Amino acid sequence: MNMREYRLGVSHGLPVGMGYFSVSFGFGAMAVSQGLKVWEATLISLTNLTSAGQFAGLTVIVAGATILEMILTQLIINSRYALMSLALSQRMGQRIGVFPRILIAFFNTDEIFALAMARHEPLTVPYLLGLGTLPILGWTGGTLCGALAGSVLPVSIRNALGVMLYGMFIAIVVPPAKREREILAAVGLALVCSSLFAWLPVLQKVSAGISIVLCTLVSACICAAVFPVKEEAAV
Repeated sequence: MNMREYRLGVSHGLPVGMGYFSVSFGFGAMAVSQGLKVWEATLISLTNLTSAGQFAGLTVIVAGATILEMILTQLIINSRYALMSLALSQRMGQRIGVFPRILIAFFNTDEIFALAMARHEPLTVPYLLGLGTLPILGWTGGTLCGALAGSVLPVSIRNALGVMLYGMFIAIVVPPAKREREILAAVGLALVCSSLFAWLPVLQKVSAGISIVLCTLVSACICAAVFPVKEEAAV
């Protein structure tokens, strides 16, 4: 393994790992308050690393829903990761086997994907492994600490920690939206669609997971039609 590439990935993933620790702290505290054991909450984070999907999954668990409902919920909420992994695989600078692909796809979250795609050099396996190391440790460790402290912290603080997840999403979207009007338009359309699902009585019956997917598809399709990407002329 190229240790220089790995160390570079670790250094780039440090801010994400620190952010994940604070967000997953809220998840751990919330999971324990809903009746899960400390080891159960920690195992969920260690084997999922899905941020919003875990909070939604916790709601499904507490509601006593079926396995099928859990599968559908996670499939809808996390479907974007399939597209992100396809985009990431096209940026690879070397041929890799099945196991490294599976491992990289496992920790290919929104923040890690944004950092990887922002790199100008070809993406390598050591770099991506380093990029995912601290986020995995931060997400799992934060969940463990939050679960252990869940019975001590007041509800107001636990709720505040849970809101940090959306703060991280905003921090990713705002900078490129300021630079490119296409991204700003997509965000605006998604906001309008989301508001319609929240306010219109007919659309309020649609589940949160499905509404997220529909808002994403509608805004993306409209922007793809209005702001098509021009293909580079063949040399």
